[in-house]
Amino acid sequence: MKYPVLLTRDARNDLEDIYDYIAAADSSQQAEVRLGELNEALASLSHFPERGACPYELQEMGIRTFRQNFLKPYRIIYQVIEKQVIVFLIADGRRDMQTLLLRRLLGGSPPEGKLF
Repeated sequence: MKYPVLLTRDARNDLEDIYDYIAAADSSQQAEVRLGELNEALASLSHFPERGACPYELQEMGIRTFRQNFLKPYRIIYQVIEKQVIVFLIADGRRDMQTLLLRRLLGGSPPEGKLF
């Protein structure tokens, strides 16, 4: 069964920020390559959404409804809701993830259109 993958506005902004950062630090060609890799990782969630583990920052707080997928150094944080995958965050895992996760999950944007 294929699950639709939806990104919140915040997650879409994360992709744009990642692209902009890599384009400025390296090249737009390298940014395109990395964005393609991230899109492949997102698309793979449509087939195997339950494979991800719970982010340990959330697990420590007793929150076990979210999962994560890695494309190092990036972490994709998502939730499977009613046969849909909702992506809330795509961020460099070296950031202060606990603060970022709490801020994003408590005050994030609703999902937008279907991605995959």
